[in-house]
Amino acid sequence: MALATKVLPYGLRDVQLRAISAAGVVSTTSIDLPVARTLKFSETEDFEELRGDDKVEASHGAGPIVEWDLEGGGISFEAYALLAGGTVTSSGVTPAAKKTYSKLVTNARPYVQIEGQAISDNGGDMHGVIYRAKADGALEGTMGDGTFWLTSASGKGYGDSSDKLYDFVQNETAIAIVTGP
Repeated sequence: MALATKVLPYGLRDVQLRAISAAGVVSTTSIDLPVARTLKFSETEDFEELRGDDKVEASHGAGPIVEWDLEGGGISFEAYALLAGGTVTSSGVTPAAKKTYSKLVTNARPYVQIEGQAISDNGGDMHGVIYRAKADGALEGTMGDGTFWLTSASGKGYGDSSDKLYDFVQNETAIAIVTGP
């Protein structure tokens, strides 16, 4: 089967997050966003116009960024800490095991790499990778009567050390997101 010329992604199958160190090194281990519902992005760029003589003479961009939004049902504390900063601690043993997420006012939100996978309706799949993302918008969790916990996050994606902003990857045969070394 040849690689399709038309990409027809359908549904969101998986979203994984990878930590990025202060030195810019991307972790080889991913953290799953369980029950991912949406991974939305929009490429945008701020432009400055040179105006004179009652007309626009030129326009210059400040460089592209990606604005992104994630939504999912539930979230692991580890995934939340990766987006928000903070720490996760575990204590006790079954049946009194306990896990706690803690956030200090000094915990800055870190950069992460985001990768989403959608199955393609014409075979294979498509992956979208945002190479250096930061949750600079709201991190929300909603508890409601008779509904599951829904989590959402939004932010911006910037180029990594090699100036890669994002990739779309079309695979002839579907492959899972790499989650470990």
